[in-house]
Amino acid sequence: MAEESFLRIKDLDLRFYTYEGVVEALDKVKLSIKDGETLGVVGETGCGKSVTGLSELNLIPPPGKIEGGRILLYKNEKWVNLLRQRDAYLRNVRGNDISMIFQDPKSALNPVYTVRQQIAEAIMHHRLEELCQILLDESKNAIESLKKGGLSDREKAAAEKSVLNKREKRMLERMLEDPSNPIVRIASKIPGLNRFKKRFNNKVTTEVVRMLRDMRIPDPERVADMYPHELSGGMAQRVVIAMALSCNPNLLIADEPTTNLDVTVQLQILTLIKDLKKQYGMTIQYITHDMGVVADMCDRVAVMYAGNVVELAEVMEIFKNPLHPYTRALLECIPRPGTEFKSIEGFVPSLISPPKGCRFNDRCPFAMDKCTRQKPEFVTAKKDHQVLCHLYAGETR
Repeated sequence: MAEESFLRIKDLDLRFYTYEGVVEALDKVKLSIKDGETLGVVGETGCGKSVTGLSELNLIPPPGKIEGGRILLYKNEKWVNLLRQRDAYLRNVRGNDISMIFQDPKSALNPVYTVRQQIAEAIMHHRLEELCQILLDESKNAIESLKKGGLSDREKAAAEKSVLNKREKRMLERMLEDPSNPIVRIASKIPGLNRFKKRFNNKVTTEVVRMLRDMRIPDPERVADMYPHELSGGMAQRVVIAMALSCNPNLLIADEPTTNLDVTVQLQILTLIKDLKKQYGMTIQYITHDMGVVADMCDRVAVMYAGNVVELAEVMEIFKNPLHPYTRALLECIPRPGTEFKSIEGFVPSLISPPKGCRFNDRCPFAMDKCTRQKPEFVTAKKDHQVLCHLYAGETR
């Protein structure tokens, strides 16, 4: 990769147009995600963590609208602005390059489809050509093995089962050349001509079961035929993770994936995500409220407040040397034995009419007159440590 960053967000503005007024959900957000890292995004409820993740996939629902900025993805040796791409291009990016685990797994699963059908949909959309090639290669290898001989009865039966007839081979080659070929679609609906489809579905089912097994789900063959209402919370979360990883995306956005789970199940899911990152070599953007999870999971941390990224640094740097007053206050809220519990005074401002200047100024013990009039710049206070605060800009540093 030519650049260290895998994805860059520059001056992202997001508004929700409601009956009460215009909600300024994101205000000139700047963020970069490095290839192979786990980036933690933390902050209070309503600070913009989840909508930042949804913006990266261009999935902001009405009445939300992205009003400005750029989201740059490094793809095919060049930077692509996702906010200027058509739906067809974005459908290829979603799931293939960037995937997301949503907060509530039960609401992310369709209640009328089985687990197998829902995971298979992502595989069929993004890995169609790959699976066609696998079937063709298996048939070729099976023919060579049968010619050489020396196979046991079981091996010979398995090889004969893998061999494609001329019609099946022709159909798979056409699918490989053009997945939307109308001849293939028509043939898949005609009895006698659709044997290639059955082979294809069997291969997809094998991939689904393999993904469920990677999620450490017991008896994955049985779970694949279950419906969402038959799954426990932890099981449903593992299925959602399997859907997100079924096409081996480069970036996985995990939006508070353990919020609705028991503590013991939370630990299992966090351990699973860490192990899967090593196995698949992913980049992870982990959205959470829990600073303990951040310390354990993340390489860098972006702290958000009222629609702004107020601090960005390495995880140990954030804990040892927090610069922004909000980050300091957030860390002081962590309960510690033998110390008095502290809370941040005041309330998160309404984003319909946010404070002028720095949005934290009415809760900040270091607020100056400048903070109420002028928004601070996102400056590099020290190496790999950026902060959005007047205390570290220019002559006032």
